[in-house]
Amino acid sequence: MTQSLEKETDTGVPAGDPTSQRSTLARRVRATATAYGFMGPAIVLVLLFFIVPGILLLVLSFTNLSSANFSDPWSYIGFDNFSRLFSDPFFPKILRNTAFYVFTTLIFFNLGLALVLALVTTNIPRRAGFFFRLVWLLPRLTPSVVYIMMWQRIGQADPFGIYNQIVPGFLGASGGNLFLGGSPWTFVILTNGFVGASFGMIIFTSALESIPKDLITAAKVDGASLWRIIRDIKLPLIKWPLLFIATYQTLSLLTSFEYILLLTEGGPGLFTTEVWALTAYKRAFSSYFGNSQWAFGATWAIVLVSVALVLAVGYVKLFKFNELIEEPRIENL
Repeated sequence: MTQSLEKETDTGVPAGDPTSQRSTLARRVRATATAYGFMGPAIVLVLLFFIVPGILLLVLSFTNLSSANFSDPWSYIGFDNFSRLFSDPFFPKILRNTAFYVFTTLIFFNLGLALVLALVTTNIPRRAGFFFRLVWLLPRLTPSVVYIMMWQRIGQADPFGIYNQIVPGFLGASGGNLFLGGSPWTFVILTNGFVGASFGMIIFTSALESIPKDLITAAKVDGASLWRIIRDIKLPLIKWPLLFIATYQTLSLLTSFEYILLLTEGGPGLFTTEVWALTAYKRAFSSYFGNSQWAFGATWAIVLVSVALVLAVGYVKLFKFNELIEEPRIENL
């Protein structure tokens, strides 16, 4: 039997029609150009504020630049700044401080407490949950200086400190200043943790609210407990938000030092609560002789950026990012 239909391409256009093929190609070009047009502003911003500064940091880390305004003479010195960094006697302590700060704040607050708050506020009456989330957003809405002043008022020595008036000596401060002689790390983690938990709480709440109610209802009809619903339904369905919060908050904690600078300035003593990002800032901008370690500060910063990139790739592999964003499989019936 003679076939009366011509072969068609995947787009439904006859294979032997040059005009139709050119039209299809033009549509694809327009679609691609439109997509890149929408992405253009974001690409420009990433290039200007992330890629270019990263390249500049890398270049500066191989120089002996000692001034922030490039007024002093500087030259290429190779890996001298990196050798100086890794031979710094306080390098191990700062590395331990950073790992402890990031891990503890991330696990117990930015992920753990945020997830607990989201689960609690989505399992109570809607208005009560909204009010509770609003209260937890207050630390993020409060200006940083005011927020830290509140914590300093709490941790001051007798007779001014609110904490010492209520439960003196509980953290070993014996009525003294909790930031200087008591438990500075406790307050550093609390001040950062409450702010970080509020962000994760909002993301997790949105993800939990988007879960179809039919799934929860069916599980309850089958006799599933609240814990089984959370473990077997809710947590697997918010895997993508968990990846986003874990990655974003890890990178944010690695580069954050604002609250530590305002609260303890890295002390008390030598580098007691100083983290990597704060050290990079101090080396570049705040030395005893003015801005005299600009290139050395860039060296600390570029190492931090490299660690952050490695961790980001690790998160993507751990959470199987490619599976999360792949198109749904539709079976042909």
